[in-house]
Amino acid sequence: MQVNSGCISRIWQINYIQRLMKKLEIACHSLASALAAQEGGADRIELCMALTTGGLTPGPGLLELVKEKINIPVHILIRPRIGDFAYTSLEVDTMVKSIGLVRKLGFAGVVVGCLTQNHTLDLWNLDRMLEAAGELDVTFHRAFDFIEDKSQALEDLIERGVSRVLTSGGAASAHGGAAVLMSLIEQAAGRIVVMPGAGINAQNLPQLIEQTKATEYHASAKKEIPQTHSTSEFKLTEVESHRYETDVEEVGRLKDVLNG
Repeated sequence: MQVNSGCISRIWQINYIQRLMKKLEIACHSLASALAAQEGGADRIELCMALTTGGLTPGPGLLELVKEKINIPVHILIRPRIGDFAYTSLEVDTMVKSIGLVRKLGFAGVVVGCLTQNHTLDLWNLDRMLEAAGELDVTFHRAFDFIEDKSQALEDLIERGVSRVLTSGGAASAHGGAAVLMSLIEQAAGRIVVMPGAGINAQNLPQLIEQTKATEYHASAKKEIPQTHSTSEFKLTEVESHRYETDVEEVGRLKDVLNG
């Protein structure tokens, strides 16, 4: 069969453009934030609750509403509590059940992570989660940043078929960890996505793209929401946190940078 050279050229161009296209994932902790992320042009949502604590597994009500109203891929954070990532067997049981619910509801993926007390990959419990996830897209979250030997950990995740790792390169921000991110991306060589996250905004994203050449980026794109303040001296907690939601305009600015 003779193949038209013009057709081959167009196919090559399409594939090349697809490789150049960069994806934006937005962390959201409410339906309002998820809707804003979608409107702003995000390619994917990481859904959680209690975002200011690092994120926890969202409840069933939020899961069902987001599944009903959001059309872009949504990955669900699986984290049963705040604190470290060394989990008890009961906590892992809870996580496995949560993954089963996410899979049953038909979401695109899950975001997981577990470590030993020595801050190495907890491969035994990770394998349990991966088995529960089945065909779901799996991201290993920023628990990765606590691991000393990130190179070996990356190979272990690749061996298990994990789709991507969200990391700041072990620094407080992705910019601070840019050198490590570059090294991990080179090591990955397309076998796993290394997705920079932490402190990314539309102003500093161009430099991070230039430094890392990553294909996917993670941001919260959040803005503070003004709250009404009571004159009462009563407080539920000693330190009352601020309220944040996704800023649709910041999502749009981030996406414009990636498309630029």
